[in-house]
Amino acid sequence: MPASQTPAPATPPADTRLGHALKPRQLIMMGLGSAIGAGLFLGSGVGVQAAGPAVLLSYLVAGALVIIVMNALGEMAAAKPTSGAFSVYAADAMGATAGATVGWLWWVQLVIVIAAEAVGAAGLLATVWPAIPVPMAALAFMLFFTAINLLGVKNFGEFEFWFAILKVAAIVGFILIGVALLMGWLPDVASPGLRNFTEHGGFMPKGLAGIGAALLVVIFAFGGTEIVAVAAAETEDPERSIARAIRTVAWRILVFYIGSLSVIIAVVPWTSEALRSPFAAVLEAAKIPGAATAITLIAVIALLSALNANLYGASRMMYSLAQRREAPAVLGWTDPRQVPIIAVLASVLFGFAATVMELVFPDKVLPVLLN
Repeated sequence: MPASQTPAPATPPADTRLGHALKPRQLIMMGLGSAIGAGLFLGSGVGVQAAGPAVLLSYLVAGALVIIVMNALGEMAAAKPTSGAFSVYAADAMGATAGATVGWLWWVQLVIVIAAEAVGAAGLLATVWPAIPVPMAALAFMLFFTAINLLGVKNFGEFEFWFAILKVAAIVGFILIGVALLMGWLPDVASPGLRNFTEHGGFMPKGLAGIGAALLVVIFAFGGTEIVAVAAAETEDPERSIARAIRTVAWRILVFYIGSLSVIIAVVPWTSEALRSPFAAVLEAAKIPGAATAITLIAVIALLSALNANLYGASRMMYSLAQRREAPAVLGWTDPRQVPIIAVLASVLFGFAATVMELVFPDKVLPVLLN
């Protein structure tokens, strides 16, 4: 029988060594925060330019797919909470080889993303405070969040909770400012009305092809929600917590994305060059001082929040692979605080290497990582 068809062994009992220190509120905000990244604040204009106002349909389709997938993943996580999450479920269904492949690919993706987020956040911060060297800032970010993850899951969860709160508050505030602008409630600011939904070629200026092209961009915006399934294994009462988190996260993310994009489309014509930084463009139209700086700092927070969550996810996946003998056994070791410290350190090595490369090759590392 081929290895991919061999039934995987049950999840080892050692997985319970990670403990259950995460609170349900932290799990919910972790899922929200992981999906609300810098791409929303800085890159959502790409989707608008690809499809025009009809990008809202792309978000609805992508959101529906995410809700379906997350509900299915939530049921599996509630039935079998494990740090390997979908890697373990793939192993149970299709064999150990399939499960290991899924786990390793996800881990490799995350360690590259961690490096990109550290260098990217440092680069954005340098646009506000040019005196801060990008390599030094990236190194500081890596050291700080490595320490947070080594101190225990409770500390990680609390940091991620407040990071997510800041991002959600920024989006809610942005939507409220946009509504006030559209309703004509802001002093000395004329309301653009809703004409941008129908002008410049109509609601679907690029037809179904535009919606499809935007969908390729939009679907990546929802990446990160799967971290909820990984974290379920370390949550109090995982069966109930994961179900609540999945229901809450999927719908709220959809509302936040649709709400903020609706404001952007209403205020900024989809043909405008200002969509390079759509949130800043709306705030500038509302005559909010320091709009560009504020959005840049929020984007830095978004990147650092994602870095924190991705480091957690990568370390737990590596720990799970080690427990299943799909990675070196030493990576499955935990300290008295129930932290898989070797897996954490293994997951940040590439990020530290990237910061060193940024020092040697300034402004060359991030484009390579993103491509």
